Amino acid sequence: VQLQASGGGLVQAGGSLRLSCAASGSMSSISAMGWYRQAPGKQRELVAIITSGGRTTYADSVKGRFTIYSSNAKTTVYLQMNSLKPEDTGVYSCQALSSVGSLYWGQGTQVTVSS
Repeated sequence: VQLQASGGGLVQAGGSLRLSCAASGSMSSISAMGWYRQAPGKQRELVAIITSGGRTTYADSVKGRFTIYSSNAKTTVYLQMNSLKPEDTGVYSCQALSSVGSLYWGQGTQVTVSS
């Protein structure tokens, strides 16, 4: 499985961005996809995940502001980020989890929120 992330950039606080993660390869084995982020000097943390059945989970810090969803073919996962805050700054990476526990990572995309 290959993952290609895009959509990062620089935005002012209160603004919005949408990240995309396009997946290719053996998608039939993928049980969930998600977004993680890593801020400078901090550990990587989960932002949001979506299962193949459409169930979503969010970090408390982004609930009500971020929405994760997938394309109809479930080959692309999006992260709509609204009301962005400076503390949302970081490198955002997408991940796919297979039904047998294999993890796949895409390259990171930088999100910078200015105050």
